[in-house]
Amino acid sequence: MKIIVDADACPREVLQISLKLGQKYRIPVWTVASFNHHIASDHHLTVGNDSQEADIKVINVAQKGDIAVTQDWGLAAMLVGKQVRCISPLGKEYIPEKIDFLLEERELKAKHRRSGGRTKGPKKRNQEDDKRFERKLEKIIADVASPSS
Repeated sequence: MKIIVDADACPREVLQISLKLGQKYRIPVWTVASFNHHIASDHHLTVGNDSQEADIKVINVAQKGDIAVTQDWGLAAMLVGKQVRCISPLGKEYIPEKIDFLLEERELKAKHRRSGGRTKGPKKRNQEDDKRFERKLEKIIADVASPSS
């Protein structure tokens, strides 16, 4: 088992929590980001700056039983298909039963923006977001470590 962090757009606090929990449970934390980001990690993979390059690297290193941290719904859908547990920086787990809905919502919003519409951006992160993320990541680690529970 490893924790893979899509670190290109990952909030600093989420990365720090992931590294802390990885160390606590002796799980390697792999970070993947373009060369524009300077990430301090024992297992950092640097990719180019092309669109989707980090996502492709995450998909290639992910294996069944891993945990991934990403806010990219499309990447999460592909990882869930590989039986990787995925969590957003807000502490919400991407589950197979809801991934199609998320992808449909993403497409509708993109279509709206292409036609000149505007959509809301994410809310500013707060300490409760960090606590929620930490609790959920710790629960997922426990679930993956003992799948019979």
